[in-house]
Amino acid sequence: MRGRTLSARVALAVFAATTVTLAAQPVTASPPTATTVARPIAGSVAALAAPDISVSNVQAHLTQFNAIATSNGGNRRAGSAGYTASLNYVKTRLQSAGYTVSEQYCSSCTYPSNNLIAEWPGGPADQVVMFGAHLDGVSAGPGINDNATGSATLLENALVLAAQNPTMTKKVRFAWWTDEEQGLNGSRFYVNSLSSTQRGYIKGYYNFDMVGSVNGGYFINRVTSTTAAPLKAYWDSLGLQPEENVEGQGRSDDYYFQQAGIPTSGYAAGASARKTSAQAAKWGGTANSAYDPCYHRSCDTTANVSATVLNRAADGVAYALWQLAVSGGTPSCTGGQVIGNGGFESGTTPWTASSGVITNSSSKPARTGSYKAWLNGYGSTRTETLSQSVTVPAGCASYTLSFWTRIDTAETTTSTAYDKLTVRMGSTTLATYSNLNASSSYVQRTLNVAAYAGQTVTLTFTGTEDSSLQTSFVIDDVTLQAS
Repeated sequence: MRGRTLSARVALAVFAATTVTLAAQPVTASPPTATTVARPIAGSVAALAAPDISVSNVQAHLTQFNAIATSNGGNRRAGSAGYTASLNYVKTRLQSAGYTVSEQYCSSCTYPSNNLIAEWPGGPADQVVMFGAHLDGVSAGPGINDNATGSATLLENALVLAAQNPTMTKKVRFAWWTDEEQGLNGSRFYVNSLSSTQRGYIKGYYNFDMVGSVNGGYFINRVTSTTAAPLKAYWDSLGLQPEENVEGQGRSDDYYFQQAGIPTSGYAAGASARKTSAQAAKWGGTANSAYDPCYHRSCDTTANVSATVLNRAADGVAYALWQLAVSGGTPSCTGGQVIGNGGFESGTTPWTASSGVITNSSSKPARTGSYKAWLNGYGSTRTETLSQSVTVPAGCASYTLSFWTRIDTAETTTSTAYDKLTVRMGSTTLATYSNLNASSSYVQRTLNVAAYAGQTVTLTFTGTEDSSLQTSFVIDDVTLQAS
C-alpha cells in the first residue's frame, strides 16, 4: 500500500440506528497467528461452488518472493532486479497454466518497469471481471505482506482456475502492478491506456493489497456497494463482520479505476493504523497495536503474515470469482417470499409458538387482517417464543427479512431494557428490541440476511419479561424476500 494518502474524493456512509441494538456476532477462532488456518463453515454461502484455495500454496509463493528479495539486495522495489525476478516468477507460472500473458511497459512510472496482465480463455470479451494487486514493494524490505500477499493470493487463484477449467460466463483478467508504492503509477498508466470502450468492458475491478496482516482486520473497499457483495457474502458467512477499508481509501490501485467510472472493491487487512478494542474483541489480535507492525520495514518477511487472515482472503477471492464469472458459480435465484403464513391468518402452521402467542384478540389489533403474534404482556417473569424453519434460496442479489412490531409497555424507565424481544437466525442474534423501543403504532423492521443464502435455518423471535410492569411485543406481516 502506498504510504501517503492521495487527494481523493472520499465518501463515507454513516448510518444511525436509534431503535435497534444490533448484537455483534462472536468469532470463535483464535486471534490471528502465523500458523492458525480457519476453514469455511460447512453449508455456508461460501461452500456453494467455489474451490478451497490452499493457504499452504499461497505461502509457498510468499517464500519464493522472500527468496527473490534476499537474492536481490533485500527488496522488490519497482524497477529493481528484485521486481523483475518477481514478475518473471508470476509470468512463468501463468504461462505454464495456459494464460494469455502480456507485459505493459510503464514509461511514466517513477521507476519505469512493467505491469503484468493475464487473461484466462473463455467468457465474452466485453464482459470483464478484473482482479489486481501491486507486485512491487518498498526499498526498505522484502515487502511480503505489502504486497506479496495480494500478489500470491491472485496467483494461486489464477492457477486453481486454470486447473479446474470451468465454463466461463465472463472474461477474467488478472493484473500485477508496478510502481504502486511511488504513487499508484502502474495502474494509472494502465487505466489511461484504455479507450472508453475498453473501460466499459470492465464490469468490476477488485484490488487486494495487504491481505495477511499479522494483527489484521477484515476490511472491504466500498463494503456496502453491489460490487463488494460477493466479497462481503463470504466473510459474512464466517461471521467476521467486515468493515469499510477507511485506512486504504485512495492509497491503492483501485483508485484510478474508480476515478475512471469502473466499479471497484477489494479486501485488505490493514497497514499502520491501530486495531481498536472493539475490533480486537470480534476479530482477535492486539488492541491499540498496528494491524501490520512491520509496515514498510525490513521485518516485512514471511514471518509477518497471519495464515488465518491470508486464508480467508484467498478463499473469499475464489468465492467472488466463481460467483461473478463461472457458469454454475451462482445458482439460479428462485427468489420470492419464503416465510410461510407471515400474516398469521392461516392458523399456526408452519410456525411453532408458545401457547396463545398467535391470536386474534381484539385488545391488541393486528396490523393487517385479524391475527398477529403477541409475545409477553403479563407483567411477570415469562419467556415466549415464535419460530419457523425457512429455506433461504441461493444465488440472489438481496435477502431482506422484514416484519412489523408494535411495542407497548408499562415500564417508566428511559434507560434500562427490562423486557426484550430477540430476533435470531439459527444461533445468531440479528437484533434486539426492548421496552425502550415502545411506540404507539406498528414500526417496520428490516434486516439483511444474505449470510444465510443457500441454507435452511430457523428464524426465532424470543420475548422475555421481568417480574413486574408489562411489555407487549406484537409482531405482524413477517416476510423474507430474496431477489
